Amino acid sequence: MGEFLQIDETACENIPELSRLVTRPAHAAPLRTVVVGGGTGASVSIRALRSIGICPDAVVAMADDGGSTGLLRSRDDMTPPGDVRKCLVALAGDPASPFARVFSGRMPDVEDHALGNLLLAALEDECGSFPDAIAECERLLDACGHVYPSTLEHVRFVAKNEDGTIIIGQHDASLSSSALKRVRLSCEDGAPSAYGPAIDALKNADLIVLGPGSLFTSIVPNLLIPGIPEAICESDATVVFVCSLADAQGETRGFSVLDYFDSIERYGLRGRIDYFIAQRERLREPTLLTMHLDEVDRVYLTSVEVQTIEQRDTRVLKRDLCNEKYQWLHDIGKLGSAFAEVVRECHSPQK
Repeated sequence: MGEFLQIDETACENIPELSRLVTRPAHAAPLRTVVVGGGTGASVSIRALRSIGICPDAVVAMADDGGSTGLLRSRDDMTPPGDVRKCLVALAGDPASPFARVFSGRMPDVEDHALGNLLLAALEDECGSFPDAIAECERLLDACGHVYPSTLEHVRFVAKNEDGTIIIGQHDASLSSSALKRVRLSCEDGAPSAYGPAIDALKNADLIVLGPGSLFTSIVPNLLIPGIPEAICESDATVVFVCSLADAQGETRGFSVLDYFDSIERYGLRGRIDYFIAQRERLREPTLLTMHLDEVDRVYLTSVEVQTIEQRDTRVLKRDLCNEKYQWLHDIGKLGSAFAEVVRECHSPQK
C-alpha cells in the first residue's frame, strides 16, 4: 500500500491546541467564520483558526487546472476538486485519521492522482452534483465546517503579465515570467455566476479571512465571481487579509507588502479590509532545510507601509509568522495567535 498511495504528511498534521487564546462564554453563539481562498492557503487559515477553537466554513476558488485536477478537467471536463479536497481535510473531525490521510494522499501508480480528487469526481457523477459530492465527503470526514465552491461553472483563468503576455490557465499564470497585471475568468456563458450558499455564508459571517496563498491564482479568482466581493462588502463581518510570506512562483514577482494590499483592494474590496496580517521583518537567511530561496521573493512589512495601510483605516498586525523550518510557510500556531488577537479585539463578549 505504501508504494501505491503516498500520504501528504503536512495536510494531515495534528491541529495544535491553542484554544486558551480565545475565551468566549459557553453560552455564546459560535463565531460564524468563513475562509476565502484556494486550497493550500485556505487550509492553513482553517488549521490556524481551529487551533484557537474556531471551526470555519470555506469559500474556495474553482480555477485550478494543475496536477491531478488539471488531468480530470482536461480529460473528463470535471469540476476542479483539488482545492476543495485540501479544505475538506483541514476541516476533518480528525485530520490525522486514517481516512483523512488516505483522502489527501496521492497514488503514484495512477498518474499521481490524489485519491480525494478521484472520490469527489466519482461522487459528483453518482450524486448528480458537485455540492452533493462535497456534502458526502464532509460526512465521511466528519467535517466541522462546510466547503462552498465560489461558482459551479467551469471557469478558465486568464491573465496578462507586466511583459504584456496573455496567459491562459491558472497553473501557467502562477509560473509567469513577470508579475501579473490583470486577471479575469472566462466561461462559456459569459460572466460566471456565484454559488448561492457561498454568498449566504459570506453575508452571514462574523469573521471573514482572505488568504494566505497565491494572490492572483488562489484568492482573487473568488473575487472575480460577480456577487462574491459584494457579499463581503455587505456583510457585517470583520474582514482579515493574511499576506503571503514569500513568492516561490512568478505571479507576484517583485511585489512589496503594499502591492499585495493594493491588489486585494482593487478587486472589489477597497476600504473593506479591517485587519491586515503580515510578516514583521525580513526572513533570516535560509538553511538547506528550506528551499532554493534564490528563487523566492521574501515579503515583509516596512514601517512606512504600516503607516500607509493604517491611514486607510486598516489595523495592521505586524507579527513573526514564519515556520521555523520552512520559512516561506506560515506557522499554524503563530497565525492562530494573530487570529486570536483579532477575535479578542472585535468579538469579545464586551463588544
